[in-house]
Amino acid sequence: MNILMVLEHEFPPDIRVENEIEALTGAGHQVHIACTTMKNKPIEDTYQKATIHRKPISKFIHKTSVGALSFPFYFNFWRSFLRKLFKKYNFNAIHIHDLPLARVGYEFAKKHEAKITLDLHENWPALLSISTHTQTILGKLLSNNNHWVKYERKYCQLTDNVIVVADEAKKRLVDLFIDPKKIIIVSNTLNLKGFEIPESSPDPEFITLLYAGGINKHRGLQYVIQGVKLLEGLNKKLRVWVLGTGSYINELKKIAEIAGVEDKIFFEGWKNYTEMQTYSGKSNYCLIPHLKNDHTDSTIPHKIFQYMYAGKPMLVSDCEPLKRIVEETKSGLVYKFDCPEDFACKLKELVKNDWYSSVEFVNNNKNIIIEKYNWDEESVKLLKIYS
Repeated sequence: MNILMVLEHEFPPDIRVENEIEALTGAGHQVHIACTTMKNKPIEDTYQKATIHRKPISKFIHKTSVGALSFPFYFNFWRSFLRKLFKKYNFNAIHIHDLPLARVGYEFAKKHEAKITLDLHENWPALLSISTHTQTILGKLLSNNNHWVKYERKYCQLTDNVIVVADEAKKRLVDLFIDPKKIIIVSNTLNLKGFEIPESSPDPEFITLLYAGGINKHRGLQYVIQGVKLLEGLNKKLRVWVLGTGSYINELKKIAEIAGVEDKIFFEGWKNYTEMQTYSGKSNYCLIPHLKNDHTDSTIPHKIFQYMYAGKPMLVSDCEPLKRIVEETKSGLVYKFDCPEDFACKLKELVKNDWYSSVEFVNNNKNIIIEKYNWDEESVKLLKIYS
């Protein structure tokens, strides 16, 4: 098939999209990617065996995406972009990444008698409801969450297939009366072809915790910092590496200063994939401390499977998918997301339990990825859609 994938952001990178392209082109499908750029990247390019089509987007048009259901600017930008591509190429399938462009994708699928798949990386209405930019007076005027919920239900019903990343996400859509037969779970599991276990190892003088990802209020690092204050009686010095950028860094630094643990929290900034792997290798434990809400209860990050394969014990908050996978695989411990006391207690359990530093633990986690939570297994579900 000749498939048009539509992404709202710069590409590459995007691990999920890269994995899907590899699977589809490897099965003989032609893949084109329509995406935007604000970095003066080439208008046409290639990635693996796929063709990338980019359209420059202004900051103004990009920002209007939050109000796309009320004002036409953003959708019209994409309609113009896709119209030119359809004139040049004979696409018989459209693959929309994430919810916002479902309407535009459906319009072109209907007009050109193409199949359409909606690939929901996350619970978009829930994400908007907790995002900082939608909490302002202007943000609330532009983005009505009830409208996004209705929009999601409508286009999940109209599209041929809906892809989600976790069991909990499928259940959520079924509860919205979406036909379960059209909902396919293709999770963010690990592509073993593109992942190498870090060669670096932890410093024996420290207990080192690693967080890598975006830094905003909803990532839950404030409770980690408050929990660090409660950790006494450990047999080694404790340090926390925070990798990434975001709007909440200065607030976290204030929280660390007030708690008197600023000497234990190290904000290392954004790191590329290779650098992040080095930090991971040097860490004893890896953190996924997300706040529990409707968004985090229906999505799953790639890094949970990366940490498992690398044999790193995890301390995760009690978001439903995180809790389910960590408890099933015995790959770490779960704490109550907003309770520093529980965080401190569970970290002490990890440190005291020799199982989490044993060769058996490392091999057990690696084998679970090899046998179950890997991209080779997930890609079969994706390919069934296009077969």
